[in-house]
Amino acid sequence: MNVLAPVRRDRVIADLPPCFRKEAALQTRPAFHPTVASACQEQRTGTVGFKISKIIVVGDLSVGKTCLINRFCKDTFDKNYKATIGVDFEMERFEVLGVPFSLQLWDTAGQERFKCIASTYYRGAQAIVIVFDVNDVASLEHTRQWLADALKENDPSNVILFLVGSKKDLSTPAQYSLMEKDALKVAQEMQAEYWAVSSLTGENVRDFFFRVAALTFESSVLAELERSHTRRIGDTVRISSNESDLYLSTPRKKPKCCQ
Repeated sequence: MNVLAPVRRDRVIADLPPCFRKEAALQTRPAFHPTVASACQEQRTGTVGFKISKIIVVGDLSVGKTCLINRFCKDTFDKNYKATIGVDFEMERFEVLGVPFSLQLWDTAGQERFKCIASTYYRGAQAIVIVFDVNDVASLEHTRQWLADALKENDPSNVILFLVGSKKDLSTPAQYSLMEKDALKVAQEMQAEYWAVSSLTGENVRDFFFRVAALTFESSVLAELERSHTRRIGDTVRISSNESDLYLSTPRKKPKCCQ
């Protein structure tokens, strides 16, 4: 795909999209970090607008990883999809606070025999999306191992984590409510942000990927500003924050589920 293609009008992000559940959110601020907003306004985002941020999507076979990506990127749903062999990816361009920003969404195979192939593409991820089926308790339990595998190739302190429950349309409100309680516990354990979506109906899919793009962009700009300060004064300068939110105000430790 041509990463220089114009940004679609429906891929413009001017405000920080809200989280799905405050109980398991990376942060709950209603707006972008003030430092990021100021840097964008003053055009001090460095190379962020020229880089491609890598997002890997992992999870069991048939939990809906490919359908999730296709619903967002192509606005299509194919219930007769073929299982992903190895890896595949889609490119999506956004404009965040007036700055071009590209996401490369890596769709990885869930079959055990392709796991070694897929894992070679995990390295260098800015965000990890772990998908499970809200109608399958086992797929939620397996998310811990998927995360552990992905973190073998990435620094836990440098990636943003999302836990996504798919196929919400197939679950009754009562069934989903029970599953969500367990999912929120797992998300908190992982220090991941939780979302529930339906690729069939499109419920929450757009909002989820906009949230991924916004938080990844924010993290990228903060990292770029820190690097620029380091280059100027020859020492590391950490950008202070008054946030009380867990994941952006404190260094991420390796999740307990992956120790």
